[in-house]
Amino acid sequence: MRTEEVLSGLGTGVWRWATHTDGVVLDEQAARLLGLPPARVTVHASAVRARLHGVDYIELAGILDLALAEGTLAEGRLRVVDAEGDVVRVVRCRMRALPTAREEQTEIVGTVQEIVAPPPRPPAGGDRPLGTSDWRLSREAFLLSAGRALAEARSTDQVLRVAGSLSMPGFSPDAMAVFAIEGDDLLLIGHHGYRPEETEPYRDRPLNTAFPAQEAARTGRAVYVTGRDELARRYPESWRVSAGTPRRSWAFLPLVAEGRTVGAWMAAFEDEVPFTPDERSVLTTVARMLAQALSDAHVNESERELAEGLQRSMMPAVARVPGFEVAARYVPSGGGLQIGGDWYDVFALPSGQTALVIGDVQGHDVRAAGLMSQLRIAIRAYASEGHRPDAVLARASGFLTRLGEQQSDNPADARFATCLYLQADPLTGTLTVARAGHLDPAVALPDGAMIIHPSEGGLPLGIEADPEYPLSEHTLEPDETMLLCTDGLVETGGHDLYSGQARLGAAFGATLGAGLETVADALVDAVTGPASYADRGPHSGRSQDDIAFVLLRTAGATRRAHPESERHMYLPVPQAEQQRISDARHQLRSLLHDWATAEQIDAAELALSEMIANVMIHTDSTASVLADVTGPPGRRLLRMTVADADGNLPHRRHPGEMASSGRGVLLLQELADGWGVEPRGDGKAIWAEFREHEPGEQAGERQ
Repeated sequence: MRTEEVLSGLGTGVWRWATHTDGVVLDEQAARLLGLPPARVTVHASAVRARLHGVDYIELAGILDLALAEGTLAEGRLRVVDAEGDVVRVVRCRMRALPTAREEQTEIVGTVQEIVAPPPRPPAGGDRPLGTSDWRLSREAFLLSAGRALAEARSTDQVLRVAGSLSMPGFSPDAMAVFAIEGDDLLLIGHHGYRPEETEPYRDRPLNTAFPAQEAARTGRAVYVTGRDELARRYPESWRVSAGTPRRSWAFLPLVAEGRTVGAWMAAFEDEVPFTPDERSVLTTVARMLAQALSDAHVNESERELAEGLQRSMMPAVARVPGFEVAARYVPSGGGLQIGGDWYDVFALPSGQTALVIGDVQGHDVRAAGLMSQLRIAIRAYASEGHRPDAVLARASGFLTRLGEQQSDNPADARFATCLYLQADPLTGTLTVARAGHLDPAVALPDGAMIIHPSEGGLPLGIEADPEYPLSEHTLEPDETMLLCTDGLVETGGHDLYSGQARLGAAFGATLGAGLETVADALVDAVTGPASYADRGPHSGRSQDDIAFVLLRTAGATRRAHPESERHMYLPVPQAEQQRISDARHQLRSLLHDWATAEQIDAAELALSEMIANVMIHTDSTASVLADVTGPPGRRLLRMTVADADGNLPHRRHPGEMASSGRGVLLLQELADGWGVEPRGDGKAIWAEFREHEPGEQAGERQ
């Protein structure tokens, strides 16, 4: 015996609701309990809602939303009403969502069972029996539900879907249609309950046609038709094209938004509806909410189209780079017009080389977007004249400075921009970089580790009219991927510079062997996708920002993991930029992200800090930091070298108990597996080595 047969014998009905189609399948018992003919039937969700008390339905909808979010069972009591709004029975409804292949296609299965209650006592001093629903309360509950659903609709399609699912308290339309005014015509933009062939005569008709929908839109007054005879008498042409439909009553209401008629809404009924004042009030209120929802949806869609158009015009197609593969992305933050000052550009130069540009104009508004577009064009023009990267940025800074002076009388209103300009030579594989206050480029190594390629830089564009921008050169190895990005890619989600870099490093590590476009999608998903909400940064109050980035890889490289891949890190720490000591420590941790023992990582970080501090304190030169990791995992060797231009060699000292210095050499002896000093013609270099230990293994135990 089937489960449904057992439940039917106990007076329990079974139903299934597909929310993406709003189709509800009722077995014989469920249909009977809801006041429908006792037979297995498939109906629209609005037909079921029309049989339920409005207040109960609103409460159960809230319970169902919570159950869907938590994956639990929803249960509630519902009053079933007749066409007059009187309660005929009380039922208990249980429901649960079923897993489906697609998240947007939710199916809900449930049961319904009548609750047998003792006969109610007659009301004192009144002749209205208990169990009769309050029409006004039910109407208010319905309008609250309809208003909330229409307010949440963000597109025209969503508004039309909500309109098709509305069920009036006590009287529910069998079919609906929504029309919009386009010039001198009234166009059908959505319908429910009609077959396509039935709507063909109404799809596009002039406003001056003698049809009730056209009259409502033309005059701004509602048209109510009770009975087929009245339709034939008042609108013979409309009767001629709709005589074959089973409807008997119609309501045509103008859609008025902000004092302007934008269309018409038709509600059709199978039965003859008298359209009492209460019923007309409900229909009029729904028409007003529907008009406002359609107007808001139109504004949202227009703004989205404008933003997408601006984005397409300001973010050009990525040019082909000989000898390299390139992928780029721009992701708006979602605020305002969804366009700001972030941009990227990739274009060919007359010399045969290729320029890659990434930048960010201060601000997130229309002015920032305009300045970004002008600056991008200016950089292209200067680069096409054959200037080197440093000269291109110097001229761009002068251009932005003059532009700010011309457009604003208040110097405080001037905008600046950060920018990184990279020139790729396909013959030598050399990358020449000039940087104006922007983030350094990052490089993903063949085994997934991500490090920063430091480059000397200057002031952001627009601060000085004639600044200097030193050049840096990099070489991209065949299996490496370079990342140029704006700060939105790093800091979105409350992350700072270091935690954001760690998040990107994890995304790179998860895409070994993938194509460059796949890597780009993975980076966007890591920062803005569902998983990003579970990986919040330390600054939860930080606002979102636009994201722009460019990926560069040697053509034909697969970037597959090599077990014995070498890792290298280089970073200069000038005396005037001692904050880079922190950058060196974080880059070293990125280099050792999969080292066997965390204690050794801490020891190596401390040793590197001491080696750099020795240069900062005892010399006047820049500390050149180099770190290399070689060997197979589990048996790797880390060699750190810090070079300077001072020829005085460090020596072991014997500091007293209260001394504040002189312990650097002692620390190296205790922490490292080996260390030493190499005199050089232009100075010296201190080195320290760490051999990878298994957890619990002490230094020197492995030969």
